[in-house]
Amino acid sequence: MTLNPFFLQGSPNEQFLVQDLINEHLRTFGIEIYYLPRKIFKTDDIIREIQSSKFDDVFAIEAYINNYDGYAPDSDIMTKFGLRLKNEISLTISRERYEEFIAPFLEGISAGIREGQITEYDFADLITRPKEGDLIYFPLGERLFEIKRVEHEKPFYQLGSSYTYELSCELYEYENELIDTAIDEVDNTVEDEGYITSLTLVGTAITATVTPILATGGVSQIFLNNDGFGYTSVPTVTFSAPGSETGVTATAVAITTSIGNVQSVERIDVTNSGIGYTVAPTITISGGGGSGAAATCSINQTTEFNINRIRIDNEGLGYSVPPAVTIVGSVGSGGTTAIGVASISSDGKLNAINLTRPGAGYSEAPSINIAGFSTIGFGTFVYNELVTGQSSGTTGRVRDFRTTVSVTPGIAPVTSLRVSLNTGKFSTGEVIVGSISSARYVVRNYDDESYDNPYDVNEEIETEADNILDFTESNPFGNY
Repeated sequence: MTLNPFFLQGSPNEQFLVQDLINEHLRTFGIEIYYLPRKIFKTDDIIREIQSSKFDDVFAIEAYINNYDGYAPDSDIMTKFGLRLKNEISLTISRERYEEFIAPFLEGISAGIREGQITEYDFADLITRPKEGDLIYFPLGERLFEIKRVEHEKPFYQLGSSYTYELSCELYEYENELIDTAIDEVDNTVEDEGYITSLTLVGTAITATVTPILATGGVSQIFLNNDGFGYTSVPTVTFSAPGSETGVTATAVAITTSIGNVQSVERIDVTNSGIGYTVAPTITISGGGGSGAAATCSINQTTEFNINRIRIDNEGLGYSVPPAVTIVGSVGSGGTTAIGVASISSDGKLNAINLTRPGAGYSEAPSINIAGFSTIGFGTFVYNELVTGQSSGTTGRVRDFRTTVSVTPGIAPVTSLRVSLNTGKFSTGEVIVGSISSARYVVRNYDDESYDNPYDVNEEIETEADNILDFTESNPFGNY
């Protein structure tokens, strides 16, 4: 026996009327939210866990807040790792509005949403309704919420149809997804979330200038006869004094290196070649915890000059790695061309130019060329664009780019870049290039400490745990 044909229990026109009334109610008493569909690009083949996803599309839609008394109660949890906020919110949106103004656009980006991870039938069902895992931006609290459950049968088939979706949402916990909606108030909610690397870049650059100071009777070349072994710190290098009372004792510094976990002396750089030597001075290498290093030297025995030292006239600005130094000048018969090596300070200025070989036989001061900058910073990085290190190949997503001007005179502006979702570590001195802006800068230094949680105490917990049971020294439970 069929139903009574004179009572339709909901005609299409009645259903349309109810849907229109609900739509009008939501527009009147609701708020505008942003709906962010998740695009999944990689999942685990075994447990189907999402490994890579992004949110780069956004849709505005009206919603009614079901939480009349605020976020769900008892949603803040105090744990041994700090306070965890699990605010929950329930929202109601119109089924018709979603299916007409959001679902058609999801069909156009279907390839990026699931990348073939589910069947075509399942996907067709999913794009017609909101999905668990998608995000909601709640403007009143300026927060992102993740959809945990979608109730699509409540109220239960009034007049034979359903008209709304009820979204049960929980405060979103960032897990290094890419969020790039081009809406600042949405993107800024995760600007300081996740693992972030802070890079100091070379912006305005100035080439340093120097002047060679000439002298006679100075050390012209150092010969490292034995590099020694076992040094735990840099040894001290001393020269014997010249015989003349008007002479100046030479000075130098040792440069060490480690090969096969054995630290030895790599070379000796002259900081002052001395004046007035008639015989080669004795070189003593002492201290540093090691032994065995020995060196001798030759002196300038010509009537012409050697380089005594190199004076810095302008420290320059913007060096991320020590620049190459070329000493250009003719030497007389029996002379040797000088060789210099630069060092820089932590603020990107030229610190000194020492001499690995002071040379001999100069009749006039040679010219000293300091390598300029192959790339001077230019351009403005765009939020969320991909930047690539030209040497390391490391990539990252831009979170923040700014130039800070100091109020103190003489202090250069600092250009900084913060990136996330890194594929590795950037190298000091390499050029990084933006994929969208084409901005190019040189990395002076970087800090890869994470900024993801201001209450992060993992290192403190690990340190305290090592004080109780430290497996790095031995097994505290004994060996068997």
